[in-house]
Amino acid sequence: MSNLLRAELYKLRKDRIFWSLVIGLIAAAVSYLLLIFVVLKTPSVSIKELYAAVGLEGGNSYIMKLVPCILAGFFISNEYSIGTMKSIGTSGNGRIRIYFAKLVVFSLGAVMISLCFPMGLMLVGTIFYGFHDMPGLDYFIQTVGFTILYASAFASIMALAAILFTDSGKTIGFLILFFFLFDSILYTLGQKFTLIETFYNYSAFKLVLDISKFNLGNGEVIKLMIVPIVTFVTFGLIGGFVFQKKEIK
Repeated sequence: MSNLLRAELYKLRKDRIFWSLVIGLIAAAVSYLLLIFVVLKTPSVSIKELYAAVGLEGGNSYIMKLVPCILAGFFISNEYSIGTMKSIGTSGNGRIRIYFAKLVVFSLGAVMISLCFPMGLMLVGTIFYGFHDMPGLDYFIQTVGFTILYASAFASIMALAAILFTDSGKTIGFLILFFFLFDSILYTLGQKFTLIETFYNYSAFKLVLDISKFNLGNGEVIKLMIVPIVTFVTFGLIGGFVFQKKEIK
């Protein structure tokens, strides 16, 4: 397993798409700050509000669900079309190990992508505006932890789709449509069916919107922790089962 993880980590480090996404998100954070500092000439900005309202609540709930879809298409699905997946499958390693090594490293990539924008806003914001009204250490650690959990949960769904479609274009197209529409579909159906409303309220799709909230109660924190872990394990197991049964051409 350790050799598989090292091999996947090496591929992630060398993946140009991954680094393009990371650089693009950091550039977006810098551009936003240049807009409010140079163009709008805003004299003072709360770094805490910049990090929470813009970085987490405003942008990252979409970034976390959409940008890693591109990585899923190239990092996982593309390996089918170029024959890499077949070579890995015949290497003597068990398919479950192969899948979970790829899932763990892909999740790491998704986490790094998901942290770029809010962290970039906060760090670059201190250059323009100093350390005015910084977020507390407890809040910062809490939100970073939640971002890691929810990015990993969504990554497990993306990885499942990537091995089902085995084509980068189809994978990216399906996942972007799925994450764009699934929230709205669940919310609409939840207005008519109580069971679906309950499912939606306790799903990662709904709870990801709460990770930027201040002063969460113990019950809310526990719920926000358990749901993404259950999501990751569930879709990870489903993905492992599908990969084990799937024919690799």
